[in-house]
Amino acid sequence: MIKGFLLAIALILPGTAMAANSVSLSSDVYVERKVAKPNGTTALVLEQPKTVTPGDNLVFVVKYRNVGNAPASDFSVTNPLPKAVAFKGTSDGTEIVSVDGGKKWGPLSDLTYSSGNGDVRPALMTDVTHVKWKFNRSISAGSGGKLVFRGTVK
Repeated sequence: MIKGFLLAIALILPGTAMAANSVSLSSDVYVERKVAKPNGTTALVLEQPKTVTPGDNLVFVVKYRNVGNAPASDFSVTNPLPKAVAFKGTSDGTEIVSVDGGKKWGPLSDLTYSSGNGDVRPALMTDVTHVKWKFNRSISAGSGGKLVFRGTVK
């Protein structure tokens, strides 16, 4: 059971909106669990995590809304991943990622990972430290949406 991990999640989310826009962010984290149904089948459900254990699948949902009176444009939403979580992808595939704490960004396939001993290899999903979405289009006043990414507790 990783209760300190849940506190870490609460502290890092909901990420940041970068730019001089009136974009409000909120976020939720769910643990995906298999639940037995009365008919003998199982269903996947999302629950608020009370405790998590290694191997648990997490779903992170970041909601954004333009709370200003004018369109918001050219902003980004950035989320660091807790060290105890391995990145498993996003729902839309439009993200860029960092594997070095936010210094360098790009599609995962374009990044390399440098180990402590100097070895360099193609970056893996488990190397991701941050996820970012860039909004190059305008978001009209009052509109919003959600961004979803997944992870597994290490």
